Amino acid sequence: MDRWQAMRTFVKVAETGSFAEAGRTLHMSAPAVTRAIAALEELVGARLFVRTTRSVKLTESGRRYFTDCQRILSDIAEAEAAAAGAYAKPSGTIAVTASTLFGRHYVMSIMTEYLDTHPGMAGRVFLADRPVNIIEEGIDVAVRIGHLADSGFAAVKVGSVRRVICGSPAYLEAHGIPTVPGDLKDHRIAASTSAWASPEWRFAGDQRVTVHPALQCNTNEGAIEAALAGWGLTRVLHYQIGPDLIAGRLQIVLADHEEPPLPIHVLHPEGRQAPAKVRTFVDLAVTRLRENRLLN
Repeated sequence: MDRWQAMRTFVKVAETGSFAEAGRTLHMSAPAVTRAIAALEELVGARLFVRTTRSVKLTESGRRYFTDCQRILSDIAEAEAAAAGAYAKPSGTIAVTASTLFGRHYVMSIMTEYLDTHPGMAGRVFLADRPVNIIEEGIDVAVRIGHLADSGFAAVKVGSVRRVICGSPAYLEAHGIPTVPGDLKDHRIAASTSAWASPEWRFAGDQRVTVHPALQCNTNEGAIEAALAGWGLTRVLHYQIGPDLIAGRLQIVLADHEEPPLPIHVLHPEGRQAPAKVRTFVDLAVTRLRENRLLN
């Protein structure tokens, strides 16, 4: 028995005082209405109506149950309306995660634009250079760099990034420009331990070079600062040094030996059933990230 439908049927019989009229209103046959009421009476363990050839009236138990059913059905209707509203119009808080520098450079501006566009919304941004469990952390949308595991999440590719080796023009003028990966042994290396921390650097054609960083930093920013200061070379994702490349403060080397680019995806766990806040944020993020020339 569909209890919700049986309760609707019971309320309609009580309101109309007629099994036949309730059936017509609900597009049910008279026998179907009778069966629904009988099943409901068996379930609650009490008679709900006193039936005569001329009238249908609620029993004392029926009157109490009628009041409760009206409240329950009203609550269900409100819950459905709220869910439909959340699907149709952005509401609540949107939680987004990304790696630290990528989030600072690109995701924060998307978030603030989104909040300006939807002033009733609130935002939460979680930036971390580690895998974030979207479900456990209560994240709505993630921006991920790298090849994705088969998670079943909805994912949209928005661009790609390259792992690059770079140094300042002053350093390269003083120490020379490496032309093959093996030349790195003759250069000072500043490396980050927060991501891509393996001492084995890979290149195109499955070339591998084990580096021995003279300087290790727990953030990419620290390694980049060392390169900017002319201290040595570092390896980062190219978006992390975009402004420095454009300004000429850093220069990429060994570009012909780079590995294939890493994809960037915007993903979320709810697929087509995502609420409006997720769908609208994803639409904006996809548009803005695809517009960015540094990511394509």
